[in-house]
Amino acid sequence: MHAQNGRKTRDAMAAPEPRGGTRRLMLVAADFAAVNIAFFAAWWLRYVALLGPEISARIEWRDYAPWGIALALILVLLYSVEGLYTRRRVAGLERLYGIATNTIVGVALLTVILYGVRPSAQSRLMLPYAAVITTVFVGAIRAADEEWRRQRRRRGHGVLRTVIVGAGEGGRAIMRNIMAQPELGYRVIGFLDDDIEKRAKAIGRFEPLGGTDTLPTLLASGRADLVIVTLPWTARETIVGLVDTCETHDVRVRIVPDLFQLSLNRVDGESLNGIPLIAVRAPVIRGWRLRAKRAMDVALAGLLLALSAPFLAVIAVAILVDARGPVLYRQQRVGRNGRLFTLLKFRSMHVEADAIRRKLAGRNEATGPLFKMRRDPRVTRVGRVLRRLSLDELPQLWNVIRGDMSLVGPRPPMPGEVDEYLDWHRRRLDVAPGMTGLWQVSGRSELTFDEMVLLDLFYAENWTLFLDMKILLRTVPTVLMGVGAY
Repeated sequence: MHAQNGRKTRDAMAAPEPRGGTRRLMLVAADFAAVNIAFFAAWWLRYVALLGPEISARIEWRDYAPWGIALALILVLLYSVEGLYTRRRVAGLERLYGIATNTIVGVALLTVILYGVRPSAQSRLMLPYAAVITTVFVGAIRAADEEWRRQRRRRGHGVLRTVIVGAGEGGRAIMRNIMAQPELGYRVIGFLDDDIEKRAKAIGRFEPLGGTDTLPTLLASGRADLVIVTLPWTARETIVGLVDTCETHDVRVRIVPDLFQLSLNRVDGESLNGIPLIAVRAPVIRGWRLRAKRAMDVALAGLLLALSAPFLAVIAVAILVDARGPVLYRQQRVGRNGRLFTLLKFRSMHVEADAIRRKLAGRNEATGPLFKMRRDPRVTRVGRVLRRLSLDELPQLWNVIRGDMSLVGPRPPMPGEVDEYLDWHRRRLDVAPGMTGLWQVSGRSELTFDEMVLLDLFYAENWTLFLDMKILLRTVPTVLMGVGAY
């Protein structure tokens, strides 16, 4: 149920397609052609390839062609009733289910018609073939259409210029969803908040635009297409005023239900003899989910460690030859729930690196409690190569096997960094740190600290094994191209 709720929440946030019937007509034409091609393929499988029990007579395609057109008309009508041609975005599995069920209904209707008109003119197996092939073809068309729209939105086409009102937990939840999923089609131009402290500085890439009293001027400038209000329930009068302002300027407005600052994917519903009860669900990576994630971590980390053993030995020799000091660098980091552990890395710096860091404090290029330099003088020659390709992190596979870390998760922070965390930053410690994560495949060192935390929280709230596999696969090209690595 949680996965369904999370999926519905994300789909509900998706930006609608621009108005116009061109895309709808193109989908109708594509479906019509796909159904006829699928019907021909089903005929070929049954009467040419002879897939199935032996048949006594072969029916020519010209006898079937009109019925392919009839099936296409029936299915286009059923798909339309199902809403497959509307601008409403539907999750992939839900969309495929709608296509499959309506295709079965359409084929069943054609079966009745065929048996009534020409009871001896067809093999009974051909129509099930047609149903399966049609579902695959039409599903592929929808997947291609969705991917095309997704890529357009990633490039900034057809996006909604969005203003977020409220920089509290609700506002940051919207920010991290938009940041982690640019394909949804939103571009945040900034946020408003009446709390001077909250709007004193940017949250990652999201800039403060002032208090709520600046909304009329902002909307009058024509810079915004959508306003998302995330204020607490105590600000009811302010919310009503903001909605009126948006309606006056003909700008769309959406309100995030506060519900005591709980997002929908953290709420469970039940009843007590008809009385509705709301419970706060524990963070998603708990119980069997945690055990499943742990099993995948141990299996993959063990396999990778075994396969890379000769390569690790070569790296160790290169480090020893390049600069004096140990092969491995050990550093205390903060893990899940604030537990300290010793993180292992191949040494990529000179042995006196920690002492030199204090002298380089003024040259820090990172934000928040992080320390990063593009041309860090502490890095050795071999270390630059290791860092560029993230090879210095390979010993962390042992940390994964020990249970200190996961393959995927937030970046493991140092204790000094955690001391500087704001309250909302500390929520990233609810999840075991990872060798890679959304922060790495979304920019790594190019991200601000706040943006990194937003991505970490999105990951924690929306975790699935599929998401872990997706991040691991995206890590490979990110590492090879050296995106954001220094």
